[in-house]
Amino acid sequence: MQNDIKYTLILRLLTAVAWLPLGILYILSDIAYLIIYYLVRYRRDTVRYNLELVFGKENRKHTAAIEKRFYRHLCDCIVETVKLLHISDREIDSRVEVTNGEYIDNIIRSGHSVVLFLGHYGNWEWVQAIIHHFKEPLVGGQVYQPLHDKVMDRVMLRIRSRFGLECIERKHAVRRLINIVNGGELFVIGFISDQRPSQKGPQGRTHFLGQDTTFITGGEKLGNHVNAEFVYLRMEKTSRGHYRLTFCPIVPIPDDNGENPYACGFMKMLEDTIHKAPEYWLWSHKRWPRHKN
Repeated sequence: MQNDIKYTLILRLLTAVAWLPLGILYILSDIAYLIIYYLVRYRRDTVRYNLELVFGKENRKHTAAIEKRFYRHLCDCIVETVKLLHISDREIDSRVEVTNGEYIDNIIRSGHSVVLFLGHYGNWEWVQAIIHHFKEPLVGGQVYQPLHDKVMDRVMLRIRSRFGLECIERKHAVRRLINIVNGGELFVIGFISDQRPSQKGPQGRTHFLGQDTTFITGGEKLGNHVNAEFVYLRMEKTSRGHYRLTFCPIVPIPDDNGENPYACGFMKMLEDTIHKAPEYWLWSHKRWPRHKN
């Protein structure tokens, strides 16, 4: 009961904020940047550690510039995500350009489902707008790991299902995807697969951004169960509040153990995307273990 009240209050507050035009929300984002970066210093140590690990400690001016641009973008992502509670299909389609939705339609026509790999890059919460760009009938969804805070988990599920995508909890993913295929339907399911894998889950190992890196392989294993095609969704930020999405066939590259070629291939393609504009990746993740002195 208490959680229900808390959920209702938070949802109403965020919805009220979402009614504001994005121009106003970006002013709030600029203010939030000053607070989060200079006062709260949210995960500054983690961000700086990751950046210096990848780009080195020698050019502090370079990494500091990326760091500040990252925090500005992070604040934009926050207000853009809230905006999903009140944004029209027309506005989201004008802000999220999908360049080749027909590529997915062709895969569906060939009788295969699609496992869509993407990273915490750009604004991954706006990716759900792709559902408007498919002509073939399919089940669209995303696999997610529930948040520890049950109230915020409900809020995020509300946001992430804004355009009709099905949110599938990770532990139920195998059963749900097999049921979709056994029911005679095909799917496009997104996996955000660049975070640090849990010790219990399946994982591969490769060289990513110059670091020895473990990565999640569950999406590839699930796709192999149902003979799905693997596609990388490349996201680019073309200007403030505007993104371009491109569906790219994944070039398979086996990992260090000679396995997981599509999950590893995705990591290599994501690496290329990050190098082109590093400020749009989620550097606040604790992606690599700290080196012991």
